Order: sequence, then C-alpha cells, then structure tokens
Amino acid sequence: MPSAAPPRLVRVDEVAAGASSAGRPAEVLRVPAFALFWSATTIRAFGSAAAGVAFQVLIVTVINATPIQISVLSALGVVPYLFLGLIVGALMDRWRRQRTLVLTSIGRALALAAIPVMLLTNTLSFWTLAIVVLILGVLTLFADSAAQPLLPLLVPRRSLVVANARLGQSATVAATAGPAAGGALLNLIGAPLLFALESVILAVSALLQSRIKVSEAGAPARVPGRHIGHDITEGFHYTYRHRTLRPLALSVHTWFLAHSIVTTLFGVFVLRELDVPEWAFGLILAFGGVGGFVGAMLAPRTGARRGAGRAILLGRGLTVAPWLALALLPVTPTTSLVVLVVVLSAVQFIYALSQGIEDANEMGYRQAAAPDAMQGRMNSTIRTANRVVFFIGALVSGAIATALGYRFAIGLAAVIFAGAALIIAFSPVRRARHEDDHSIAGLSEEGFPPAQTAPTASPEV
Repeated sequence: MPSAAPPRLVRVDEVAAGASSAGRPAEVLRVPAFALFWSATTIRAFGSAAAGVAFQVLIVTVINATPIQISVLSALGVVPYLFLGLIVGALMDRWRRQRTLVLTSIGRALALAAIPVMLLTNTLSFWTLAIVVLILGVLTLFADSAAQPLLPLLVPRRSLVVANARLGQSATVAATAGPAAGGALLNLIGAPLLFALESVILAVSALLQSRIKVSEAGAPARVPGRHIGHDITEGFHYTYRHRTLRPLALSVHTWFLAHSIVTTLFGVFVLRELDVPEWAFGLILAFGGVGGFVGAMLAPRTGARRGAGRAILLGRGLTVAPWLALALLPVTPTTSLVVLVVVLSAVQFIYALSQGIEDANEMGYRQAAAPDAMQGRMNSTIRTANRVVFFIGALVSGAIATALGYRFAIGLAAVIFAGAALIIAFSPVRRARHEDDHSIAGLSEEGFPPAQTAPTASPEV
C-alpha cells in the first residue's frame, strides 16, 4: 500500500500565543485567532439554543407533527453522523478546515433563512421542515468535523485544555440561558423574526471565522490507487491501535452508552414517575448548567495538577455517584417536593460537573496526541462510534425501563459508567499527562500505521 501524502503540519508560535515564561499556558482568549474562533462558536451556540425553542413550537403547533413525525425529525439530526461521519472526517484531513467552517456557517444561515420565508408564504410543512433539518444536520457535521482538528493549529499544545475549557464554559452558558432567551424572543418578535435573527447570527459567525489567521497546508497530492476508503481505514487503525487513544476511545464509547440511557429516561422518570412539576424540572436542569460551568472552570487546573489521565478518571468516577444514588434512594411521588428538587438538582449538578472536568482534558489530550494529518479521521472515528452507541442505547433504554423499571435502568447506567472509569484506571491513559512527549518515535510505538509516513512535528503541534 503506498505511503500517505505528507501531513499538513504547522508550527504554532508560542510568542504570538502569549505563553508565559514560566511554561504555564496563558489565557487563550488573548490569542487573536482563538478569540475569533471562540467568539464565532459562542454566538452560534447562543443562537442555536434560542432557535431550538422556536423549532419545538413549529413542530408542535404549526405543522402539528405526529409522534412518529417528531421521531423522524429528531433522527434526521443524527443520521448524517451515522452515514457520513467517517467520510467527512477523512475529508477534513484533505480540505482546508477554516474554509469549511466559513462555508458551513453561510450554508446554515441560508437554510434557516428559508424557514421565515416558508412561514410567511404558508408553505412550511413536515416535509419542507424535514429537508431543512437534514441540511442543517449535514452542515453541522461538516462544521464539527472541521472545528476539532482546526483548534490545535490556533493555540499551543499545552494550551489545548484551557481552550477546550473556555469553549465548554460558553457552551454551557448558552445551553442554560439560550432556551430562556429564545422563549422570550419568540413571544416578543415571533418565530419568523427569530429564525431570521438566527440566520444573521450565523452570518456574523461566518464573518468572524473568515478573519481567523491560520496557516494550513494545501490539499495533499493524490497518491495513485489511493481513495478515501484507504484514509478512513487508516484513521480507524490509527485510533484503535494507539497505546492511549484506544482505551480512551473505548472508555468514551462505554460512557456514551450509559449517557444515552440516563438522557433518554431522566426526564420521563422525573416528570412521570416522580410527578415533579414542569417549573421544578426546569430548575433542576439549570443546576446542570451550573455544574458544567464549574467543571469547565476546574478542568485546566485539575489537568495540570493531576495529569490528563487522572483528571479524566476523576470525571468518569464522579459520574457514577449521582446515578447510583438516584437508583437506590427511596424517593417517590409522595416525597416532599423540596427534597425531590434538592436530590435531583444534585444529580444534575454532579453529573454536569464531572463532564466539565473530563471533557476539556480528554479533548485536549486527544488533540495533542494525534498528528495534524490524522486529527480529522481520529476525531470522526471516535465521534461516529459515539453516535452509533448513543443511537442504540436510546432505543434499548425504553425497553429496559418498561420491562424492569426506571430505577433498574438508571442503576444499570451507573454500572456502565463505572465500567468506563475502570477502562481508564487499568490502562496507560491513567498515567497520561498533557505534557507527554508525543514524538514520532512514541507515535510509531503507540500504533502509528506502518503505511503512514511519520512526520517530523514540532513540540507545539
């Protein structure tokens, strides 16, 4: 098999990134390229969270969707990841990632702008909305696949945890405050103007992304006889033969299985089984937003002091406690509402706290461990497997709860979460640190595929 084309490697200037002389990562928001990237991501997250409320209103009140139609619309957001995830990931190791971000933001702006037009012309139906949702799903897949491998080119390697933490903080705030803002705007200006506003926000995001100054190599030369299937296979082999990425990937796949169960069942369990009022349910979910923000704040310091592996293990371990407690505690509909709100808020807070701690450290380590030429495929391989696992888990969780009860299903999720933590605890990931030398010798020993020509990378990449 011919060797792959030379990877795209870019040296990140630590002086421009503002790294401290003491060797600690500087505040990444002072890095102009990352500041633009963060700003574009943040305003898009707020806009999407606000528009999500309007989407729900359209589905229920405008097109009067049936339960089956609602399920179809929900599935259309995931389907692109299942069928195109690996292909798009391979393309992101061939294409310019910044340009992809700009084009996808413009594409999403145009797709959302079609909704107010259809509302005003009375042409919005289930099928037209389904087409828009599918287009948005495909464009979001391209955007996500470009953003993850682009980030390591914007900040030094030792600043990746801080950068991911900043992104996590703003995403948490957007997910918490965005729906409330969307509901207020929906009542104030109506659905057509809200979607038009979201379209403008995406256009602004595209403008900010276009101003990011980053050096990306051109498309690699085409190797005779080599097609995208070879690239996908190479990315798969790299990820699952890598000494630390393999157990890290298996752990996150296991985590996603449990996550799919609790995500699917928590709302139904709280609202139907425990008979918690809707206003109290909203308050409970808000504590999850607070926990996620606190976790993202703690993530860089935790990773620096304990190491990437132990920080990830801490997050995985914390995840078990709230769901095991919820499965075992004798809370019932007759329990005081105050007690229910306190217990359920603690579950959401600790769960989101654990995610905030582990997510920035996990993503930062993955981005530092893989060479630039493998970033798109490594991330898409893990992300696509996560979506498949989540899809399966969401389908079977209802059957488990129906047959054996909600508490059994939630307890089972806690056991699976524990399994994800044990994979980290008994693998080389536990000793991994962000400052590990991911040299070419190390990459070869950890599973860099023989067909791939090992690049000479600077320590900052």
